[in-house]
Amino acid sequence: MRNLTFIILLIAGAAIFPSCEKLVEIEPPIDSIPTAEMFKTDEQAKTAMAGVYSKMINGESGKGAAFAEFSGGLASIIGGFSADELNTADALLSNVQFNFNTNKILFDNSISPALWTSAYTTIYGANAVIEGIAASTSSGLSEGIRKKLTAEARFIRAFSYFYLVNFFGEVPNVRTVDFNQTRLYKRAPLAELYKQMIEDLLAAQASLPTVNTSNAGERVYPDKWAATAMLARIYLYTGEYDKAFSQSSAVIANTGKFILEPEPANTFLKTSREAIFQLKQNTAASQVGNATAEGYTLIPNGSPVNSSIDLVRYYLPEYLVNAFEPGDKRFRDWVGISTANTAGTTLYYAHKYKTGPRNRTVGGAPTEFYMVLRLAEQYLIRSEAAAHGAAALSDAIDDLNAIRYRAGLNLLPNTLTQPEVLDAIEKERRVELFLEWAHRWFDLKRTGKAVSVLSQYPIKQPWEGDYQLLYPIPQDELQTNPNLTPNPGYF
Repeated sequence: MRNLTFIILLIAGAAIFPSCEKLVEIEPPIDSIPTAEMFKTDEQAKTAMAGVYSKMINGESGKGAAFAEFSGGLASIIGGFSADELNTADALLSNVQFNFNTNKILFDNSISPALWTSAYTTIYGANAVIEGIAASTSSGLSEGIRKKLTAEARFIRAFSYFYLVNFFGEVPNVRTVDFNQTRLYKRAPLAELYKQMIEDLLAAQASLPTVNTSNAGERVYPDKWAATAMLARIYLYTGEYDKAFSQSSAVIANTGKFILEPEPANTFLKTSREAIFQLKQNTAASQVGNATAEGYTLIPNGSPVNSSIDLVRYYLPEYLVNAFEPGDKRFRDWVGISTANTAGTTLYYAHKYKTGPRNRTVGGAPTEFYMVLRLAEQYLIRSEAAAHGAAALSDAIDDLNAIRYRAGLNLLPNTLTQPEVLDAIEKERRVELFLEWAHRWFDLKRTGKAVSVLSQYPIKQPWEGDYQLLYPIPQDELQTNPNLTPNPGYF
């Protein structure tokens, strides 16, 4: 029992995990709470799992910071820099971010550790819930809560590994909080990691309820459909197109719960009927308030010198702006335009979230939660699976047209060839999912187009090397675990 510990301090309802330890090598601190104590009752167990969600969106400080947590905005923003979705002015961008933007990543950058550490912190928390529930013999912990929270934790573990794998490649497959087991883990093969993700998600899918909302009806806990949606994505990535088609179809068919919001402007609201799973921010945070950390970061603030001037730190490159067709409602509703800014030119910025530094309220009621999974992606997954033979090519076109109809665009004809459909899918994923959870970055890599596409952009010239399609394993991890090996090219 000594090694089954769950480190959780309750501060304003948030769980604060230790930050000074290596995430694959955490040792239980003296003041940690034994799992037998933490998981005596249903309420204690639910509080522990809620702490995992809080940490994912609010960070270790509980205040939320887009560059601190992979699940609080860092995946979207850094993935956007690495792909072709986000630029910034040199004078406003720190060197480490600029290196990702230009494809000249340094082995000792500070962003890779943030991605790695936050993802493994989340995995550690999920493992602690799984092991803590399994170790508890308390009659106060009901069978229903045991089953549900274990399933939620397995979903979160699979979700976190998906991002680790797609940013870093092979990583340690950590499924325990036992320091004696994890401290010298080697990197696991990708096949093993994806197999574990699928096993976790299938188990979660089988055990999670079909409705798992908060008391206010908020979709801030994963349910059966979140596990199904994540399975559809992973099957697409592993090339299991029949399974991807089946899983995405199950989500899309649940029209009583999910629909594409008729207007794109409503997609990212906390009440969005398109939402499958969202994360709920701590509105009492001293800076971000009721904004999402991503919205707070990407929406311009006023210049300190002149409040009428937009301080646009992060803007959309022209090649993304030009990818939108004329009349696309997504451009109207999801792209902000600044003509009064320090650059002196028209700049476009991500405006999917509407609450930012100028209109956020500390402690105010949020209108938006952080969108993790949504229905539009499922249409695009099913379309791509169909285009690869899981269904008729006309079915793939129909799903694309569902997305295009919502965007106010002309429908595609059924006469398209398979290559034309795949090109159309790539284009729709680019404009529908831009700056969301690194979709574009991962898409370019999984389809083998990253080098041919990205190496042509001026900001990424000269092309530093294909090895930078994976990020460097953090130096501290390599130094403390001799069994870890660096990614090629980072020495």
